[in-house]
Amino acid sequence: MQLTVLGATGGTGRHLVQQALDAGHEVTAVVRDPARLHLGAHPSLEVFPAALTEPGQLLAALRGRDAVLSGLGGKPPVAQRTAAVVLDAMREAGVRRLLAVSAAPVGPVPPEEGPLFRAVLNPLVRFAFRHVYADLAAMERRLRESGTEWTAVRPPRLLDWPFTGRYRTCVGGSVPRRHTVSRADLACAMLAMVEDRATFRQPVGVASA
Repeated sequence: MQLTVLGATGGTGRHLVQQALDAGHEVTAVVRDPARLHLGAHPSLEVFPAALTEPGQLLAALRGRDAVLSGLGGKPPVAQRTAAVVLDAMREAGVRRLLAVSAAPVGPVPPEEGPLFRAVLNPLVRFAFRHVYADLAAMERRLRESGTEWTAVRPPRLLDWPFTGRYRTCVGGSVPRRHTVSRADLACAMLAMVEDRATFRQPVGVASA
Protein backbone atom coordinates (compact mmCIF):
# COMPACT_ATOMS: atom_id res chain seq x y z
CA MET A 1 0.00 0.00 0.00
CA GLN A 2 0.95 3.64 -0.37
CA LEU A 3 0.73 5.33 3.02
CA THR A 4 1.29 8.87 4.26
CA VAL A 5 2.38 9.26 7.89
CA LEU A 6 1.87 12.59 9.62
CA GLY A 7 3.97 13.46 12.66
CA ALA A 8 6.57 10.99 11.46
CA THR A 9 9.28 12.24 13.86
CA GLY A 10 7.07 11.78 16.94
CA GLY A 11 7.10 8.86 19.34
CA THR A 12 4.34 6.95 17.55
CA GLY A 13 5.07 8.33 14.08
CA ARG A 14 8.59 6.88 13.94
CA HIS A 15 7.21 3.42 14.70
CA LEU A 16 4.49 3.84 12.09
CA VAL A 17 7.06 4.67 9.43
CA GLN A 18 9.50 1.90 10.33
CA GLN A 19 6.87 -0.81 10.72
CA ALA A 20 5.14 0.20 7.49
CA LEU A 21 8.45 -0.02 5.61
CA ASP A 22 9.24 -3.37 7.22
CA ALA A 23 5.83 -4.63 6.04
CA GLY A 24 6.63 -3.67 2.46
CA HIS A 25 4.51 -0.53 2.15
CA GLU A 26 5.54 2.62 0.33
CA VAL A 27 5.66 5.46 2.87
CA THR A 28 5.59 9.22 2.60
CA ALA A 29 6.74 10.67 5.93
CA VAL A 30 5.51 14.22 6.49
CA VAL A 31 7.82 16.11 8.85
CA ARG A 32 8.73 19.65 9.79
CA ASP A 33 12.44 18.87 10.05
CA PRO A 34 13.70 15.93 7.95
CA ALA A 35 16.91 15.79 10.00
CA ARG A 36 14.89 14.55 13.00
CA LEU A 37 13.60 11.42 11.29
CA HIS A 38 16.76 9.36 11.97
CA LEU A 39 15.72 6.41 9.80
CA GLY A 40 18.26 6.62 7.01
CA ALA A 41 17.61 6.12 3.32
CA HIS A 42 15.11 3.51 2.15
CA PRO A 43 13.92 2.84 -1.41
CA SER A 44 10.26 2.87 -0.30
CA LEU A 45 10.50 6.01 1.85
CA GLU A 46 9.84 9.57 0.71
CA VAL A 47 10.46 12.34 3.24
CA PHE A 48 8.15 15.29 2.68
CA PRO A 49 8.79 18.55 4.60
CA ALA A 50 5.59 20.42 5.53
CA ALA A 51 4.31 22.53 8.43
CA LEU A 52 0.62 21.46 8.18
CA THR A 53 -0.68 25.01 8.24
CA GLU A 54 -2.39 25.00 4.82
CA PRO A 55 -4.01 22.16 2.87
CA GLY A 56 -2.05 23.04 -0.27
CA GLN A 57 1.22 22.11 1.43
CA LEU A 58 0.03 18.51 1.80
CA LEU A 59 -1.43 17.77 -1.61
CA ALA A 60 1.71 16.30 -3.15
CA ALA A 61 2.12 14.05 -0.09
CA LEU A 62 -1.44 12.74 -0.36
CA ARG A 63 -2.31 12.31 -4.03
CA GLY A 64 -2.48 8.66 -5.02
CA ARG A 65 -2.13 7.36 -1.45
CA ASP A 66 -4.30 4.63 0.00
CA ALA A 67 -4.40 5.93 3.56
CA VAL A 68 -3.18 8.60 5.96
CA LEU A 69 -1.97 7.72 9.46
CA SER A 70 -1.55 10.56 11.92
CA GLY A 71 0.56 10.39 15.04
CA LEU A 72 0.37 14.15 15.51
CA GLY A 73 0.35 15.59 19.02
CA GLY A 74 1.11 18.81 20.79
CA LYS A 75 -0.36 21.62 22.81
CA PRO A 76 -4.05 22.44 22.34
CA PRO A 77 -5.59 23.35 19.96
CA VAL A 78 -3.10 21.67 17.61
CA ALA A 79 -5.17 18.49 17.17
CA GLN A 80 -8.32 20.16 15.90
CA ARG A 81 -6.45 22.74 13.82
CA THR A 82 -4.27 20.21 12.05
CA ALA A 83 -7.27 17.91 11.57
CA ALA A 84 -9.04 20.68 9.66
CA VAL A 85 -6.01 21.17 7.39
CA VAL A 86 -5.54 17.44 6.81
CA LEU A 87 -9.22 16.79 6.07
CA ASP A 88 -9.33 19.63 3.55
CA ALA A 89 -6.19 18.33 1.84
CA MET A 90 -7.53 14.76 1.79
CA ARG A 91 -10.77 15.90 0.21
CA GLU A 92 -8.90 17.75 -2.53
CA ALA A 93 -6.49 14.86 -3.08
CA GLY A 94 -9.28 12.27 -3.18
CA VAL A 95 -7.97 10.20 -0.25
CA ARG A 96 -10.63 8.74 2.04
CA ARG A 97 -8.91 6.59 4.69
CA LEU A 98 -7.60 8.32 7.82
CA LEU A 99 -6.42 6.93 11.15
CA ALA A 100 -5.61 9.49 13.87
CA VAL A 101 -4.32 9.05 17.40
CA SER A 102 -6.71 10.33 20.05
CA ALA A 103 -6.85 9.17 23.70
CA ALA A 104 -8.90 6.77 25.82
CA PRO A 105 -10.19 9.45 28.23
CA VAL A 106 -11.97 11.18 25.33
CA GLY A 107 -14.56 8.40 25.46
CA PRO A 108 -16.69 7.02 28.29
CA VAL A 109 -15.28 4.79 31.01
CA PRO A 110 -15.95 1.10 30.24
CA PRO A 111 -18.52 -0.37 32.63
CA GLU A 112 -16.09 -3.18 33.50
CA GLU A 113 -13.64 -0.77 35.14
CA GLY A 114 -13.09 -1.04 38.87
CA PRO A 115 -14.38 1.50 41.42
CA LEU A 116 -10.94 2.97 42.19
CA PHE A 117 -10.27 3.81 38.56
CA ARG A 118 -13.81 5.06 37.99
CA ALA A 119 -14.07 7.20 41.13
CA VAL A 120 -10.50 8.42 41.64
CA LEU A 121 -7.87 7.77 38.97
CA ASN A 122 -9.88 8.55 35.86
CA PRO A 123 -11.33 11.85 37.18
CA LEU A 124 -7.85 12.99 38.23
CA VAL A 125 -6.36 12.24 34.81
CA ARG A 126 -9.28 13.87 32.99
CA PHE A 127 -8.94 17.00 35.09
CA ALA A 128 -5.15 17.26 34.83
CA PHE A 129 -5.22 16.95 31.01
CA ARG A 130 -8.66 18.45 30.39
CA HIS A 131 -7.42 20.90 27.75
CA VAL A 132 -5.66 18.15 25.80
CA TYR A 133 -8.74 15.90 25.88
CA ALA A 134 -11.03 18.77 24.90
CA ASP A 135 -8.80 19.39 21.89
CA LEU A 136 -8.85 15.71 20.93
CA ALA A 137 -12.63 15.58 21.35
CA ALA A 138 -12.92 18.55 18.98
CA MET A 139 -10.64 16.71 16.55
CA GLU A 140 -12.89 13.65 16.70
CA ARG A 141 -15.95 15.81 16.00
CA ARG A 142 -14.24 17.06 12.85
CA LEU A 143 -13.56 13.47 11.82
CA ARG A 144 -17.19 12.46 12.35
CA GLU A 145 -18.41 15.42 10.30
CA SER A 146 -16.03 14.66 7.43
CA GLY A 147 -16.64 12.42 4.45
CA THR A 148 -13.57 10.30 5.23
CA GLU A 149 -13.41 6.68 6.34
CA TRP A 150 -11.87 7.72 9.64
CA THR A 151 -10.75 5.85 12.73
CA ALA A 152 -10.01 7.66 16.00
CA VAL A 153 -7.47 5.43 17.76
CA ARG A 154 -7.78 5.81 21.54
CA PRO A 155 -4.82 4.52 23.55
CA PRO A 156 -4.46 4.93 27.32
CA ARG A 157 -1.10 6.03 28.73
CA LEU A 158 1.59 5.71 26.05
CA LEU A 159 4.97 4.28 27.01
CA ASP A 160 8.31 3.90 25.24
CA TRP A 161 8.41 0.17 25.90
CA PRO A 162 9.68 -2.43 23.41
CA PHE A 163 7.46 -3.83 20.70
CA THR A 164 5.59 -7.00 21.68
CA GLY A 165 2.87 -7.36 19.03
CA ARG A 166 0.49 -8.27 21.86
CA TYR A 167 -2.33 -5.81 22.39
CA ARG A 168 -6.08 -5.64 22.73
CA THR A 169 -8.55 -3.52 20.78
CA CYS A 170 -12.13 -2.44 21.40
CA VAL A 171 -14.14 -1.07 18.49
CA GLY A 172 -16.45 1.70 19.68
CA GLY A 173 -14.90 2.11 23.12
CA SER A 174 -11.86 1.71 25.35
CA VAL A 175 -10.20 -1.53 26.45
CA PRO A 176 -11.33 -2.15 30.05
CA ARG A 177 -8.86 -2.65 32.87
CA ARG A 178 -5.87 -1.94 30.63
CA HIS A 179 -4.28 1.46 31.21
CA THR A 180 -1.02 1.45 29.21
CA VAL A 181 0.28 0.54 25.77
CA SER A 182 3.65 0.93 24.09
CA ARG A 183 3.95 3.32 21.17
CA ALA A 184 5.40 0.47 19.11
CA ASP A 185 2.36 -1.72 19.73
CA LEU A 186 0.02 1.20 19.07
CA ALA A 187 1.67 1.67 15.66
CA CYS A 188 1.27 -2.05 14.95
CA ALA A 189 -2.43 -1.87 15.80
CA MET A 190 -2.96 1.18 13.59
CA LEU A 191 -1.36 -0.50 10.59
CA ALA A 192 -3.53 -3.58 11.14
CA MET A 193 -6.64 -1.36 11.06
CA VAL A 194 -5.92 0.33 7.73
CA GLU A 195 -7.97 -2.17 5.73
CA ASP A 196 -10.23 -3.39 8.56
CA ARG A 197 -13.68 -2.11 7.63
CA ALA A 198 -14.99 -2.88 11.11
CA THR A 199 -12.93 0.08 12.32
CA PHE A 200 -14.17 2.55 9.69
CA ARG A 201 -15.94 5.59 11.16
CA GLN A 202 -15.36 4.30 14.68
CA PRO A 203 -13.29 5.10 17.75
CA VAL A 204 -11.10 2.12 18.59
CA GLY A 205 -9.42 1.56 21.93
CA VAL A 206 -5.96 0.00 21.92
CA ALA A 207 -4.16 -1.20 25.07
CA SER A 208 -1.60 -3.73 26.18
CA ALA A 209 -2.79 -7.34 26.33
